[in-house]
Amino acid sequence: MTATVITGLAPILVYFWPAPPKGQKKGPLHVALQTPVDQLQDGDAVKFDAPRNPNSAFIMADGGGDNAPGELAFGGFVVKNQGKVNVFAINCSHLGCSVALAKAAPGHPEASFDCPCHGSRFRLDGSVLHGPAAYPLSHLSWKQGPNPSEIEVEGIVLGF
Repeated sequence: MTATVITGLAPILVYFWPAPPKGQKKGPLHVALQTPVDQLQDGDAVKFDAPRNPNSAFIMADGGGDNAPGELAFGGFVVKNQGKVNVFAINCSHLGCSVALAKAAPGHPEASFDCPCHGSRFRLDGSVLHGPAAYPLSHLSWKQGPNPSEIEVEGIVLGF
């Protein structure tokens, strides 16, 4: 009877817990920054992309809306705001479009991350400044790399 149960359950378990695609693995991804973290001024943000060789993506640590924890992002921003450094996914929490940094200017009193698709705006701390987005930008888990111009961001090598 035990062999029959195992034989019957094995295909079901493989269906619910398939093996990851060949070459796919999670771990820290090394990212070079244009401006080292220790040289960021308050209000600065540096954009970075996921490594393309091999194809990789970052794993969102938190979020809501289109940015659920565990979802993937292909870029991000390192931001220094009020002395604190954060790393955010580039994805808007409304429908996932890529946000861009908008510097403070006349008629635009504070720097923000703006979504070109539907007009959502986010403060430099990731919180929503103006909808339709209802959730803040998602954080990416990170740590300082071996030098100030490199960070390690939690991600996945996609294997293709």
